[in-house]
Amino acid sequence: MRLPVPEEMLPADRLGRVHFVGIGGAGLSAIARIMLARGVPVSGSDGTDSPTLEALRALGARVHLGHDAVHVHDVDTLVVSTAVHEDNPEYLEAVRQGLRVLPRSAALASVMAGRRVIAVAGTHGKTTTTSLLTVALQAAGADPAYAIGGDLAATGVNAADGSGDLFVAEADESDGAFLHYAPYAAIVTNIEADHLDQWGTPEAYAAAFDEFADTLDPDGFLVCVADDPGAAALAERHRAAGRRVVTVSGQDAAALDGVTLWSPGEHYRADALAALAAGVELGYRAEDLVRGLTSYTGTKRRMERKGEAAGVRVYDSYAHHPTEIAGDLQAARAVAGEGRVLVAFQPHLVSRTRIFGAAMGAALGAADEVVVLDVYLAREEADPAVTGASVAAGVPLPPERVAYAPDLESAAAELVSRARPGDLVLTLGAGTVTQVGPRVLELLDG
Repeated sequence: MRLPVPEEMLPADRLGRVHFVGIGGAGLSAIARIMLARGVPVSGSDGTDSPTLEALRALGARVHLGHDAVHVHDVDTLVVSTAVHEDNPEYLEAVRQGLRVLPRSAALASVMAGRRVIAVAGTHGKTTTTSLLTVALQAAGADPAYAIGGDLAATGVNAADGSGDLFVAEADESDGAFLHYAPYAAIVTNIEADHLDQWGTPEAYAAAFDEFADTLDPDGFLVCVADDPGAAALAERHRAAGRRVVTVSGQDAAALDGVTLWSPGEHYRADALAALAAGVELGYRAEDLVRGLTSYTGTKRRMERKGEAAGVRVYDSYAHHPTEIAGDLQAARAVAGEGRVLVAFQPHLVSRTRIFGAAMGAALGAADEVVVLDVYLAREEADPAVTGASVAAGVPLPPERVAYAPDLESAAAELVSRARPGDLVLTLGAGTVTQVGPRVLELLDG
């Protein structure tokens, strides 16, 4: 469900009691965590229990399993994600009562109010770059608030309310949310067509980033990764318009000479350089920022090591776009060394798979063995013509090295049947495929 952003963006302390529908999601849980830290009364609901919900309960949130109209009887503001459907009973009850109903973007803007916001945008690499900038600033002596689309491995949380004036935020373009933040500064990692269910055409998608850059504070700055043609063109246009623009390149080996990052790969180096450039532009010393970059231990679901069993290493990553798949397989190949790379991929969204399915299959060809699950539907309805089988059919490997295993259990079993000591198993996708890695480890241990 996509809701309009209200004309008046109220700060969090004026929202009263706030109820989050889908509070366990990465976006809403981050906002809820910050509101709780500021003393805002928070409640929420979600379909299944999780460590995220347990953590929010421990912080004082009233969290329900399942959705029911009674959950909003004493609520002032309702916050919903795009994954919530219009027939959700809590949403319907909020409308009946005439409550304030906000999309995620407006709720995030409410906690950013009064802070100097550095927004990290781009088709790929947002979570990693936001995380890197956060830890770099912390190492340099800042205490920024932050909201990230994944949990920092070092802290186990995706958000915190820092004591300083900075707020580092992952700025999501999927539903146009990033157009409503008016940040002081921004990083744009890349611009490659995605979320065309929202934007319609690649041209409209790219134009949204121009609109985003236009919302920056005139005294602020824009950091772009010049390796990407879309981001490089954005930098040129806004530099010509008089904005302060800094460009970085992951191909610049000298920029982080002698620095060991948590993961190999040119795109990870570019993310780190973008974070470094933003920190320097904010006035912090490069050597202090680099100390933070080298201490970074990753973000959950971004090339996250899950464990090892029977000589097989298992990693998990959120990649769901062809470019992200290619980048993570490049990194996995470097980590695997002499071992083979086995990948289980779960396509995410029918609309994305319809448009990019062939490219997903082609990118998966960089692995040695491939298992493809069925499409994770999220907020969309199934389409019999768009399945994981079509992605599997497009993998340019011999048929015996590719399997279509539609559900989690069969995918885990398929991986175990193919794995041998020294191999690296990588699970990829933005959905439930993250559960496959632990199951593989269980089966290998058994």
